[in-house]
Amino acid sequence: MTAAQDRLPRLLALVPYFIARPGIRIDEAAADFGVTVKQLRKDLELLWMCGLPGYGPGDLIDISFDEDTVTVTFDAGMRRPLRLTGAEATALLVALRALVDTPGVADADAIRRALAKIEAAAGQAEPAGVAVGLGVREGAATAEVRETVQSALRDKRALRMSYYTAAKDEVTQRVVDPMRAMIVEGRGYLEAWCRRAEAVRLFRLDRIDDVTVLDEPSVPPPHARPTDLTGGFFQPEPNQRTARLVLEQDARWVSEYYPVDDVEELPGNRQRVVMRYADESWMTRMLLGLGGDVRVEEPEALAAALRARAADAVRRIDSLG
Repeated sequence: MTAAQDRLPRLLALVPYFIARPGIRIDEAAADFGVTVKQLRKDLELLWMCGLPGYGPGDLIDISFDEDTVTVTFDAGMRRPLRLTGAEATALLVALRALVDTPGVADADAIRRALAKIEAAAGQAEPAGVAVGLGVREGAATAEVRETVQSALRDKRALRMSYYTAAKDEVTQRVVDPMRAMIVEGRGYLEAWCRRAEAVRLFRLDRIDDVTVLDEPSVPPPHARPTDLTGGFFQPEPNQRTARLVLEQDARWVSEYYPVDDVEELPGNRQRVVMRYADESWMTRMLLGLGGDVRVEEPEALAAALRARAADAVRRIDSLG
């Protein structure tokens, strides 16, 4: 299964790669893809059987060999540029912006060029169905936060910030001693000693607001240790419950914004997700905000609480009429 999962992205990338490099030697191409020449030849033989519906001689990808070089003579539409949804473009931009300022990253200029191209394309597009939850900051604002965080880390200074905690649906004021910046699952985080919580905390950059570098030094206590992520980023807590939800297309942003344990794609561009929560009242408010774009499959107690809150809201509206 792992070999197949590795092979599919490579197959999708091969045709655009050879179109951009006509006549490239097959051993050079194999080195670029990190595979043997024998494996690359097998991939090319498989591509010969791929193409457009109809799958006749004029529909299949055509590749010519001249001794040890390769040229694509018919691409079957594979030269078309990659098209991203609004949510995919946003996630990619956030990841690239976080990556470009990561210390030691190779070829930062190439990342900046990619950012400029994606931002230009996103600015010309008008994607539909992209929802932004409370506390999700625009890309430019997140970039400013990231630059401030990097400055504090570089100069070893403390930070004062407003932070939105999604699990409690509240904004709090914090003074933190930065320890490190990281990228986890495509999102930028600051790990710091939080003086309010008196513990090490991870703060998502897109949930930080009004951040200021203080004159005082960043001095985490000696017992502060980096978070162990070997068992995964989000670890279940004993007091947390789980809900199984079905999200309609316009509510898919929930699985991108909140941590979920499982995502199952359903017909109609819907999703079934398993989501943890500690506060039923907060979970009910969040689900009410989704209107008819969410259905609670489990637990029944949460579904009942949601129905009761919705009925109460309807009664209050009727009383005003």
